[in-house]
Amino acid sequence: MTIETRNGSWSTRTRGIGLAAVRGLALTLVTLPGALLGFTLSLVSIALVPVGIGVFTTPWVLTGVRAYADWRRVLAAEWGGVRIPSAYRPIPKDAHAWARTYAMLRDPATWRDLRWLQVDMTAGYVTALLSAVVVLYPLEGLAVAAGLWRPLAKTGGYWYGFVRVSDQSSALAAGALGVALLALAPLAPRLLTAHFRLTRSLLGAGQGELAERVRVLTETRRDAVDTSAAELRRIERDLHDGAQARLVAMGMDLGTIEMLLDKDPAQAKRLLAQARQSSVDALTELRDLVRGIHPPVLAERGLGDAVRALALRLPVATEVNVELEGRPDAPVESAAYFAVSEVLTNAVKHSGADRIWIDLHQAEGMLRITVTDNGRGGALITAGSGLAGVERRLGTFDGVLAVSSPAGGPTMVTMEIPCA
Repeated sequence: MTIETRNGSWSTRTRGIGLAAVRGLALTLVTLPGALLGFTLSLVSIALVPVGIGVFTTPWVLTGVRAYADWRRVLAAEWGGVRIPSAYRPIPKDAHAWARTYAMLRDPATWRDLRWLQVDMTAGYVTALLSAVVVLYPLEGLAVAAGLWRPLAKTGGYWYGFVRVSDQSSALAAGALGVALLALAPLAPRLLTAHFRLTRSLLGAGQGELAERVRVLTETRRDAVDTSAAELRRIERDLHDGAQARLVAMGMDLGTIEMLLDKDPAQAKRLLAQARQSSVDALTELRDLVRGIHPPVLAERGLGDAVRALALRLPVATEVNVELEGRPDAPVESAAYFAVSEVLTNAVKHSGADRIWIDLHQAEGMLRITVTDNGRGGALITAGSGLAGVERRLGTFDGVLAVSSPAGGPTMVTMEIPCA
């Protein structure tokens, strides 16, 4: 029983060493050309961005690099048990080419990929090659001793390590060296794991990036708290100056009416009509206030119909296209609704557009909203602007905002929010 167990363990270990050698050889054949091609194309495409050509080629090239990096992440998990999470920021697929290029170049993961490609074609190539060499090179020495030396000797001699093979005796010496080198074969799985750990150290998010991510999230959460406090103060002010004042005035009118009912019925009747109008105005203000907090149409019919209702109230011809798989969570719906509302308000006030297109699309757990107008362009995300407020609102939900607005138009604002 013990002998069978030992034999099984030895067989498993041998199979693992052989598998590591084969996988290392496969990586050797892929690593150098793949990394060299990806890095060269990326470098050339990014260099051509200032002249305009790279604006159109860079998204395609970097998308290919990301696909290659994700494939290597899969190999690292399946072949080495090394998990490397993919941490790319979402890219607006339907946005203008410049918006996609700008978003990709702003993503730290893009530059992390390019650094990895440089190392992968050097140190990564060496570690993958060594995991194959420590197994295959000793086997070559045994093959030379078994007779491979004869065809090799016809070419004028053959060096195996430090042994020059020219006859059977020197071939046996090469075989002995191969047997000695077999002691290094168990290193193959470790070298392959080292290759994948090197990949993880470069493709994985670093501590500095994680710290920056925490800082950004802290700021967006603080902005959310400040915005909520400001919203509560606005509601309090609107109630105090609007509906509350009208209700107080209506109460005073009713008191006066009560005293005039017997003395001056005509005046009481006029005051009664005034009180009724005050109640109508107060009710209208309360409805507007509630709509500003959470529109009833959003709660009852969802984001698509709520955005359509927004579009109907605009003085500009607006086309709405909705492709939603279902209803996102209520906070996400609310954030998306008010973000669209702010973007539309900016478009109507500042763009001079006579037509607006709104596209709502949900896929792969992301809610993507694009608002396009044919106005004069020149929209920027500057401090204190409406777009900056939209960016802060989306940042609370880990969403992103991209603006493409060249002078002369058109302007395309793309928003992406995780649905969960």
